Amino acid sequence: MKKSSIPILSVVIPMFNVGQYIEQCIQSVLAQTFKNFEVICVDDGCTDDTLYKITQYSDPRIKLIQQYNRGLSGARNTGILAARGMYIALLDADDFWAKEKLAGHINHLNSRPHVGVSYCPSLFVDESGKSMGMGQYPKLKDISAKDVFCRNPVGNGSAPVIRRRLLKEVIFVSLKTGRKCIFDEDLRQSEDIELWLRIALLGNWKFEGIKTPLTFYRVNEGGLSSNLNKQYESWCLAIKKNQKGHANFFKRYLPLARAYQLRYLARRAIRSGDTWQAIKLVHQALFTQPKIAIEEPLRTMATYGCALMSILPHNIYLIIENTAIRMLKPQPTLTIDKE
Repeated sequence: MKKSSIPILSVVIPMFNVGQYIEQCIQSVLAQTFKNFEVICVDDGCTDDTLYKITQYSDPRIKLIQQYNRGLSGARNTGILAARGMYIALLDADDFWAKEKLAGHINHLNSRPHVGVSYCPSLFVDESGKSMGMGQYPKLKDISAKDVFCRNPVGNGSAPVIRRRLLKEVIFVSLKTGRKCIFDEDLRQSEDIELWLRIALLGNWKFEGIKTPLTFYRVNEGGLSSNLNKQYESWCLAIKKNQKGHANFFKRYLPLARAYQLRYLARRAIRSGDTWQAIKLVHQALFTQPKIAIEEPLRTMATYGCALMSILPHNIYLIIENTAIRMLKPQPTLTIDKE
């Protein structure tokens, strides 16, 4: 790709003190089999060695934008608004991709003109980038607004590749700052589900996934112990922002979506070793909408069982949980390319 040409795809990487991860992230982009892209790295107020590591790359496709800290939403917005590609790929700086990632999504979007958000399953890796033998395997086809609201099939912020045309349709101007926004900068969490739900309720574009897991999502064990109440409050605010004009939809699906969110938070409490919070949350989920035990009986009962079993010493519990997951789900065949 010539330096002056317009890329087909823009990769947006928000960065805040990610020096220990950024090289693996960038290398996974540069190793893509699809080459016609630009990489927009947004420095969201880094104070570590992230910028030094970025400046070591001489590839002209890498662009650096610097701003004061505005959070993940603000950094993504800056990158998206600067992007020139017809497709936008989001990649969080602590995650990385398989080398076929962009080619797979480009082929998918080119062959499915009604699809606006293309995504894929994700494999979990630990702090060192080693496979954990588990991942996110969402529903891939026939995605409804209910699916987006209740189960968020996109999964995480490094899985989607999105048509730029779609993002132009959902831009709004913040009443607080006067800035153009795609992701809502009022939200420091749940900003992704707020956007996906906004797109789904608009109804102009489809969500659809490809079956191959091409995203490696880093599970930060330290981050699992963050304030679950704050996460839930942020989710509630994200949902509230989309309720106007969709009263019947929310009347029908809000209890179910709330129950799934509480079940998700229960799993996070389990992983962080907060046993009593986990038990409380899984009970709240079942009381809020018992239908989750009908729609997803195995996953719901597994969460309930794990919450009770987490009374065991945490290290013993994690061994049992990880062993059970590996026994129930075969190890994916896709290998991790660390170059």
